[in-house]
Amino acid sequence: MQCTSAQLQFARQLRRESTDAERLLWFHLRDRRLGAKFRRQQPVGPFIVDFLSLEAAVIVEVDGSQHQEAVDAGRTRFLERRGFRVLRFWNHDVLVRTESVLEVILASVALTPTPLPEGEGLKLR
Repeated sequence: MQCTSAQLQFARQLRRESTDAERLLWFHLRDRRLGAKFRRQQPVGPFIVDFLSLEAAVIVEVDGSQHQEAVDAGRTRFLERRGFRVLRFWNHDVLVRTESVLEVILASVALTPTPLPEGEGLKLR
């Protein structure tokens, strides 16, 4: 994924200025705590997504009051057309219903099959 230097700068700024909900969710997503590697504030096309797991093709967005449904719907369509599963949660839900949010993310990550090591699996003759 190529991005501009302006996008990288903005992504760094977003990481420094994370919301309480983003910081809490990052604590649970980092270091493969849910079984998949996640990056935070990652450029994807013209957008910077809150959390991205390339290996699971999952994007997690944490929405606050500034989000607009019509704009978010277009953004979600763009990301889904590129093969990503997009999960959206309100800040309040991340802060108050953390376990429920993590269960949804875990189920989504678990849907992604992990490739078997070379030499294992079905052998076609």
